[in-house]
Amino acid sequence: MNAMKWNDQTPIFRQLKEKVVELIIDGEVAEGEAVPSVRQVAADYQINPLTVSKAYQELVDEQVLEKKRGLGMFVTDGAKSKLLDEEKRQFLQVEWPKIMTRIQRLGLSLNELPQNVPSNGGQA
Repeated sequence: MNAMKWNDQTPIFRQLKEKVVELIIDGEVAEGEAVPSVRQVAADYQINPLTVSKAYQELVDEQVLEKKRGLGMFVTDGAKSKLLDEEKRQFLQVEWPKIMTRIQRLGLSLNELPQNVPSNGGQA
């Protein structure tokens, strides 16, 4: 996992969980592959191990990660597809309506919208 910048608006465990989800969706951590240990993540990011455990436990509860006794946490089979489906649902039901409202409020037409997305995901 890369360096993280924590924001004060969202609990750290939730931000960490989102980072793990991104890594799985982006294929940086494959199904069947181990995720870094709680101790390793806590040391790398200088956060409380309980914070890491809480993030991992939510992913276990959602059947994205599974505990293998004595071996650690692993990405479950089908996790990427499941996460993609959930991310798409979230985008279409929550984010897209807000975007459409903003487009309409600004009076933009389809022709005025960019047709391609920057390769860096729009981040500077």
